Amino acid sequence: MRTLSAGLVLAAVLFAAGCGGSSGGGGSGGSSQASGLATESANAVLRDASKAAQDASSFHMSGTIHSSSGTFGSTGVGVDLSVVHGKGATGSLTVGGSKVDLIVAGNSGYMRASSAFWKKFAAKQGGGAAASFAASLFGGKWLKFPANNKSFQALTSPTRANSIFKSLNFHHGKLENQGEKTFKGQSVVAITDTTKGGTLYVAATGTPYPVALTKAGGKSGGAITFGDWNQPVTVTAPKGALDLSQFGG
Repeated sequence: MRTLSAGLVLAAVLFAAGCGGSSGGGGSGGSSQASGLATESANAVLRDASKAAQDASSFHMSGTIHSSSGTFGSTGVGVDLSVVHGKGATGSLTVGGSKVDLIVAGNSGYMRASSAFWKKFAAKQGGGAAASFAASLFGGKWLKFPANNKSFQALTSPTRANSIFKSLNFHHGKLENQGEKTFKGQSVVAITDTTKGGTLYVAATGTPYPVALTKAGGKSGGAITFGDWNQPVTVTAPKGALDLSQFGG
């Protein structure tokens, strides 16, 4: 039996790494007073939103980020995750049309995908004994991997609250405050990146939580919404997961 490397097993989902810059989200909370963000500078609003998000104990993010490259070619990466600051996350990603359940609990990550997912992955890898073995062995089963290992950062980065929202302060071009708008019925302030494209919507009243981040077209377009700030979330490691360290690599 050929040895499987952890990198081979998870390569199917790691292609999403280039999409990390698009994140956002619906819903707000906190105080009921008006924030006054519509008259602040765009950079100040971004800092306020980033801080509010990093200070929150939990949140939910969902949406789709489009990618023109990767293991499954041009596709969208679906995100549906509840994130708990300092503890982990639970939810799923949708990769190449297939759902991948994902849990990050402390220093360990867990993923579960269907046999169809692994068969598609095996085909994209050109077949072979190792890839075919992965498809038959891992379909429908939980796999355990080290969440802090660099090889798995693309898979676990959406689950790390601080890294998501800290990145908003650095990975952007020239920003412009578009003033108060309405996003899906909610009063927001729109901050647009006039250099790279994309708009961050921030709650216009109460705590300035991010509501959504959208980008039209391009190689990494899409829309992600945030919500359920500070709501209870239970993160539990699944029992009986196969430890990828047992397969080498």
